Amino acid sequence: MRKILAVFVLIGITFVYANAFAFQFESSGEDQKSIAVTVYNNNLGLVKDTRKVKMDKGIHEMKFMDVASQINPVTVHIKSLTTPAKLIVLEQNYEYDLLTSKKLLDKYVGKKVKLIDKNYYTGTEEIFDAYLLSNNDGPVYKINNEIYLNHIGKVVLPEVPENLIAVPTLLWLLDNRNPKAQDIEVSYLTSGINWKSDYIAVINQDNKLAELTGWVTLNNRSGTAYKNAKIKLVAGEVNRIVPPQIEVLRTVSFGEEPDKSHFKEESFFEYHLYTLDRASTIKNNQSKQIELLQAVNIPVKERLIYYGANYYFRSRSTGRMRSDKKIGVFLEIENKKENNLGIPLPAGIIRAYKEDSQGSLQFIGEDKIDHTPKDEKIKIKMGNAFDILGKRKQVDYKILSKNAAQRFDTEQKWQITVSNHKDRPVAVEVIEPIPGDWVILKSSHSYEKIEAHTIKFVLDLKANETQTVDYQIKIRFY
Repeated sequence: MRKILAVFVLIGITFVYANAFAFQFESSGEDQKSIAVTVYNNNLGLVKDTRKVKMDKGIHEMKFMDVASQINPVTVHIKSLTTPAKLIVLEQNYEYDLLTSKKLLDKYVGKKVKLIDKNYYTGTEEIFDAYLLSNNDGPVYKINNEIYLNHIGKVVLPEVPENLIAVPTLLWLLDNRNPKAQDIEVSYLTSGINWKSDYIAVINQDNKLAELTGWVTLNNRSGTAYKNAKIKLVAGEVNRIVPPQIEVLRTVSFGEEPDKSHFKEESFFEYHLYTLDRASTIKNNQSKQIELLQAVNIPVKERLIYYGANYYFRSRSTGRMRSDKKIGVFLEIENKKENNLGIPLPAGIIRAYKEDSQGSLQFIGEDKIDHTPKDEKIKIKMGNAFDILGKRKQVDYKILSKNAAQRFDTEQKWQITVSNHKDRPVAVEVIEPIPGDWVILKSSHSYEKIEAHTIKFVLDLKANETQTVDYQIKIRFY
């Protein structure tokens, strides 16, 4: 036991000695050799800051400045890239008690300060001593044995206390055994930096082709700038433990080959990594847009869909059905190489435009898309059709049987009417989600069972035509 105690005492004496006789060394952004930032789309960034420093042999207290103010201190790691075994970390601290006027005054509570009081009639200034008694809800001074609250005079302090710093700073106690210049790398995670994708789709006149431009928007609120940084973006849902724009319209003519993307995409673990092919500066409190992709002559399919809901079938309907709603307009794109795409698309908002009769681009709708792998479909809702209307009507409803276990059988008749008021033909998909165990007894139109509880009718409507679907169904509810 005495031996163990002696070891701890020796360690304590060593650290006290090291701190007392450590050389002071500061490193700022001016020492920076390179910086790399990997940005995740959940308000997280990984920073790798490489700097060239030169320290004598011995114990050094190094202040590493110009780091993010939203840094996660427990993720900080420092290493020498030149001689890793010759730079030993003894202690690591993160100094974030930043200098503010309130904190500065708090440090002088109970001490003497100077006040400058100006006579606005004569223009003269008087300087006198005061004792700062408190600084909670405003400064309280004692002047000539009298108490003054919120004195309007200017406060003059003799110096800045040592434990207040102007910028966030990492502080290490290092044992350096390499007296030559060396490259050190400091890495850490920080919040306050994020990215998102935005897409602009321009649809041609017959709604069959599109050109697509993708933009990455980087938002930096981390508390520092990253100058000439190597930027990488990670798309995917990275698990984290949670503790208790300006839009640019840039288009190219249909058929014109776009420039090569500025980002190189690659698979990375279960995510996708996008690496910018050049260095770029991300200023603090800045939103920066960089082009992610550009593709032309992408085949587009326009879909008109009239959705129902399964609760329509659970009871007798009276009056006008709540299902009497507009018919949705969707654009569908297949993310395939033969469609001039075939790349993983990060989640984001896609906004669609189309030229009017005078050649001017007009906004026609927007929708969110999820992370979309290659060879998958993207379905984008534009809005609701103006000239195509749908109506559902429950024609008949019978309860055939009912028991104490709340199981009952029904027989229902439905009528769905779709009217096309356009001067061109359209195809409308009617989607019917059906609950329970069911069987179609009769139907005026053919249908497709697309899921266990969903059927689809496709109505090919001529210009200014109306069609009506009648079907009879038997449903057992549990």
